[in-house]
Amino acid sequence: MAEAKIDIYFLVFSSILLFFAFIFSLIYFFNYYRKKQRKNFLEKEALTIKFKEELLNTRLEIQEQTMKNISQEIHDNIGQVLSLAKLNLSTTDVNKTENAQQKVDQSKDLVAKAIQDLRDLSKSLNTDYVQDMGLPRSIEYELEIIKKTGTFETRFELSGIVYKIGQQKELILFRIVQELLNNIIKHTRAAQITVMLYYQPSLFSMMVEDDGEGFDVMELQKNKAGLGIKNMQNRAQLLGAEFIVSSVIGKGTTAQINLPIPK
Repeated sequence: MAEAKIDIYFLVFSSILLFFAFIFSLIYFFNYYRKKQRKNFLEKEALTIKFKEELLNTRLEIQEQTMKNISQEIHDNIGQVLSLAKLNLSTTDVNKTENAQQKVDQSKDLVAKAIQDLRDLSKSLNTDYVQDMGLPRSIEYELEIIKKTGTFETRFELSGIVYKIGQQKELILFRIVQELLNNIIKHTRAAQITVMLYYQPSLFSMMVEDDGEGFDVMELQKNKAGLGIKNMQNRAQLLGAEFIVSSVIGKGTTAQINLPIPK
């Protein structure tokens, strides 16, 4: 009888111990789960903040580069056109009617060209304009402006069904293309420029090609001249994209961006 009571007490005591062990286990795992959840939340928040900081730095870097391009464009092209118009008008002999009329007409054409160049420059810089037009049309418009100079032949190719990638991403991609085109115009001595966009369900690809002098990619990246490529690589990485530059001396250069698209 006494042994039976002991067994019952032991069973009850063991049950109580198991119950409290179960309760403590639940509390432990609940706290562990909450800590892990909070850690994941803080890590995600930190990544979000870091992404926003990098995006801001990239936008500031792009703005700085864009301002330099504006300054150079106004000085090299628009400034020269207006200076020529001024020279025409200042050397006009009003006593020679035919000659004066010819110079006035030339000056009017030059001023009209400067106005159009300013409009083209304004459109290229306006982020709302880029967003409204969309990435493909914005790039095609840039090529049309370049072709109007008469120095380059341009070609634009579009493959697949166009879809939105996101305003920030499309704007950064557009600025990368602008920088690539600017480098081609200034450094490559190319005659032909080609831009190709490929819209696939899970991948967006963009290629910018020229038939210029080409260069040694590895050698360029060792010196300061390679900072432009490095900056473009950093911008592409910020988007989660791959940026590849290949070049053959005497045969031209190809820059390619591959951006995975989430389902």
